[in-house]
Amino acid sequence: MPNTAVLHAADDAPAPWADRIGRWLMAFDAVATLGALARGIQIMTDVSDERLLTEAWRTFAYVLFAGLWALVAVAPRGQRGLWELLLLHKTAVTVFALAVGHVPESSQTALVDGFLVVSTAAAYVLCRGWQAWRPAAPAPVGGAPVPARTDASATHA
Repeated sequence: MPNTAVLHAADDAPAPWADRIGRWLMAFDAVATLGALARGIQIMTDVSDERLLTEAWRTFAYVLFAGLWALVAVAPRGQRGLWELLLLHKTAVTVFALAVGHVPESSQTALVDGFLVVSTAAAYVLCRGWQAWRPAAPAPVGGAPVPARTDASATHA
């Protein structure tokens, strides 16, 4: 008798084209964030001492975000909570930038982070990122648990 948990997981797999597009979107966001890192380093070399620590903190955060987008690109259904953290942060930054539209750089920040919200949300849907929260299927008698969903099966589906 076939394992119904495994069959159910296969039915819920994203289409290969959707998974590929979602992963490419996240890879693009990761690489674009490395471009922001390069710009941040340049800004750090020219900023006043009063703003140096703030710019350094901001610049080093680009490494973290590039890494988060790379992780979800590599294993979109294997990263519980990362999608949601990315979406929460970038949505909060976008909303705040729109709310303080009179502040220098707010328009640019709203545009860039707004794009990141849209691309991450699209990839979340395309890759079915919420499936990372699914529990593993119950273990067969005398065996190890069978994952309900693996990223390897999505690339070969």
